[in-house]
Amino acid sequence: MNDLQALPARETGDASPDTRQRILEAAFNCLVARGYAALSVRDIAKDAGVNHALISYYFGGKDRLVIAVLDDANRKLLERQQHLHEEPVGFAEKWAMARRFYQSDLSSGFVRVQAELWAASLSNVELREQFLPRIQAWKQLVLNGVRDAFQAYQVDLPAVFSAEAIATLLSEFWLGMEFSQLIGAHGETARHDATLDAIEVLLRTLDARTAPAASKPKGQRQVKRTRSRP
Repeated sequence: MNDLQALPARETGDASPDTRQRILEAAFNCLVARGYAALSVRDIAKDAGVNHALISYYFGGKDRLVIAVLDDANRKLLERQQHLHEEPVGFAEKWAMARRFYQSDLSSGFVRVQAELWAASLSNVELREQFLPRIQAWKQLVLNGVRDAFQAYQVDLPAVFSAEAIATLLSEFWLGMEFSQLIGAHGETARHDATLDAIEVLLRTLDARTAPAASKPKGQRQVKRTRSRP
């Protein structure tokens, strides 16, 4: 008799959202506390208060479980970021809000969970195939925000400074900053903060330049066209 056959009927019936969510939360906490390499299905089950066989029943194994953990957190945070982009405020204020969100995500453990799965993906091909589309979703969100800024600012830049190029700079800088902070390179924090501050100052300058045009009646606006559109 296998473990699932030995479980009470109430634990092997249809997937219970409450049980599934308890497993996800326990796995998230274990990833934050111990990391992927030390992640134990039995420890997760113990923390969730369920039989360890239920993890296979609900998720099919450790790697599928950690991707489900990432998806559960990603869904909420991507929705939060999408709402941020839709806020009727300047891009500098959106940038400042994104920085506050980052500090919250760092404190909650989400940044650690994402980094753990990124590192594990280097040697785990199956995990990597599942992880990459999730990180690409974040990069796409950054690209969408930069495209919105290009459209709003109408700045005249050389063609090489495309929305894609700037979004890549922002995304890769941010990811590098996350890894640096997670491994304890606190000596670099001041430089990171200075860079984030500089971008915010630039955005505030551009916001101020576009504000007068935005306040004019539509027919009176004089819009400066870019040589390159995203």
